[in-house]
Amino acid sequence: MKKETGKAVFDHALRRLRAICLALPETREVEAWGHPTFRAGKKMFAGFSSHEGVLSLGLKVGFDRQDELLRDERFFPTPYAARQGWVSLRIDRRTNWDEVAGLVQEAYRQVALKRMLNALDGKT
Repeated sequence: MKKETGKAVFDHALRRLRAICLALPETREVEAWGHPTFRAGKKMFAGFSSHEGVLSLGLKVGFDRQDELLRDERFFPTPYAARQGWVSLRIDRRTNWDEVAGLVQEAYRQVALKRMLNALDGKT
C-alpha cells in the first residue's frame, strides 16, 4: 500500500510539473536516465526524480543563483550536475507550485534560444 501512495504522489507531482513545463515554447519531455526530463529544443532545463522516497526537481539555474538557492534547506546540489549550475528542490505536500513555475521558467531561460524567449515574452 505504501508503494501505491508513493506512486500516486509521484504521478500527481509529475502531472503538475508537466503542465508547467510543457506550456513553455518548444518544450518537450524526454526520458533520460530513467527519469522524465524537460528540454527547450535539445537542451535540458529540468528533471524530475524519486530517490529513496524523496521526490525532487532538478533545475539548471546557473552558478550565482545556485549559491543563493543552496542557502535554503529545501534545495540541494543536483547529483552529477551541480558542477554545471544545477540545483534540486525537494517536492512534498508543502510545495508551492507557483514558486515551482517561476523556478522552471528561470531554468528554461538559461537554455532557450532567442526565438523561444521571444515567444515566451510575447514578442514576434
